[in-house]
Amino acid sequence: MAETIRTKGAASPRPLRRHEVAERIKRYIIDNRLRPGDLLPSEGELCEALGASRSSVREAVKTLDALDIVEVRHGHGTYVGRLSMSALVEGLTFRGLLSPDDDFKVLEELVDVREVLERGMAQRILDTLHADHITALEELVDEMEAGLAAGQDVIGIDRRFHALLVEPLKNEIISQFSSACWDVYGIVAPHLHVITKQDELDTVNAHRAVVAAVRAADPLAFDRAVEAHYRPARRRIAAARERNAKAAAAAAQQQG
Repeated sequence: MAETIRTKGAASPRPLRRHEVAERIKRYIIDNRLRPGDLLPSEGELCEALGASRSSVREAVKTLDALDIVEVRHGHGTYVGRLSMSALVEGLTFRGLLSPDDDFKVLEELVDVREVLERGMAQRILDTLHADHITALEELVDEMEAGLAAGQDVIGIDRRFHALLVEPLKNEIISQFSSACWDVYGIVAPHLHVITKQDELDTVNAHRAVVAAVRAADPLAFDRAVEAHYRPARRRIAAARERNAKAAAAAAQQQG
C-alpha cells in the first residue's frame, strides 16, 4: 500500500472542504509518483492523515472518480484512475446537445481541432507509419465503402481509421484526445440527420486519398487529402444549421 499522507503544519482550524481534500489527494498521487492502477490509502487512513471527515473524503473521492483521476473498486479499495479525458467528453457532449445558440458549434469546432491536429502532424505520421499500418488502413477504407453501400453506420470504422493513423506516434495525449473527439462526435453527430450519397462518395474517396498519400510519403498530398476528408462533415454541419435556422424562423412566424 502507498505510504501514509503527511500534512505540514498544525491542524486546520476549520473542516476541510471537499475540493481541498480532492486537491490534497491529487498532490499525494503526484508527490508519490503513483501510476494508473496503484492503490491509494484507505478512507480511514485518508481521514486521519488529512484531518478531514469521512464525508469530505468520500465526496472528494467521488469527484475524482467522476474525473477518472481515481477509480473506486467496491470491496477492493481506491486506485489511481486511467487519467482519461472522460470529463472532457461529458462536458463537450452536454454543450453540443444543449447549446442554446448553436447546436452544431461544438461539432464544427471538433472538426477544426481534428483537422489541425492531423495536418499539423503530417510529416511525423508519414515518417512513423509502416507497411502493416498502411495495409490495415486500406482494409478499413474497403470496409467503410462496403458498409456505406449496405446502408450501415460507419462511424466506428472511421474512428478506427483515424486511431490507427496516429497510433505509431506513440503519443498518449494525442491518442486520448482523438478518441475523446470521436466519443463526442458519435453522440452528437446523429443530430446532423441524413448523410447524402455525395457525402458517402466524398468520404470514401478522401480516405483513399489519405492512404495513397501515406503510401507515397507525400506530405502535400496528405495535407490536401485530410482537408478533403473533413469537407463532407463541414457540409453536413452547414446544412443542419440552415435547417435549424429555417425551422426557428417558421416557428417564430407562426407565433407572430
